Amino acid sequence: MADAAETQEERQLREAVAKLRIGDLLAQTLVSVASLGFAKLEPGDARDLEQARVAIEALRALAPVLDGAADEALLHDLDGARSSLQLAYARAVEEDRPGDDQPG
Repeated sequence: MADAAETQEERQLREAVAKLRIGDLLAQTLVSVASLGFAKLEPGDARDLEQARVAIEALRALAPVLDGAADEALLHDLDGARSSLQLAYARAVEEDRPGDDQPG
């Protein structure tokens, strides 16, 4: 009986995977990348400018792949998120730069 249940579960999994669209998966992945990129810019020990830069580059490289394969509004939102992430990155770099007004 356990073998029959596993076979049914495997069949259901295969059917679910067959219904997935690569464009939908990529879009959701890019939304996650943008969110993680912003999280990497938070001040403190978790700040990781290199990882935020990778997020920006991933959005820049992969979002155009979705042209024609995803909703225009989503593409617009991803572009806006990338732009906002770039601005936040520039601010974070400036914040982390040693000040020139330091006595010395």
